[in-house]
This record gives sequence, C-alpha cells and structure tokens, in this order.
Amino acid sequence: MLIFWGGVVTVVVLLVRRARPGEGPAAQRPPHHDAERILTERFARGEIDEQEFTARRAALRRQE
Repeated sequence: MLIFWGGVVTVVVLLVRRARPGEGPAAQRPPHHDAERILTERFARGEIDEQEFTARRAALRRQE
C-alpha cells in the first residue's frame, strides 16, 4: 500500500512540474535576448543613437 501511494504522489509531482509554464531549463532564454532587451531600452531612452543601436544589435545576432 505504501508503494502505491508513493507512486501516486510521484506521478502527481511530475505532472505538476511539467504543467508549469515558464520554469525549468527549457524556459530559460539565451543570454543574447537579455542583451537585446537592454540595448532596445537604451535606444528608447535616447542613450544611444540609431547607428550605434543597429551596429550593436548586428554584433549580438552574429554571435548566435
């Protein structure tokens, strides 16, 4: 009986872990996505001009 309930709990835990979106290794974004987001924010705030934005974004995308 103990083995049965242990199996049921294990299955439930595995299903709950799999059902949560946005968690686990598959949900992690590559680091260049964060860098592009920061670059876009800097451009939007006017910290960098369009030419610098375009050049840096191209450099980030070449690294993929």
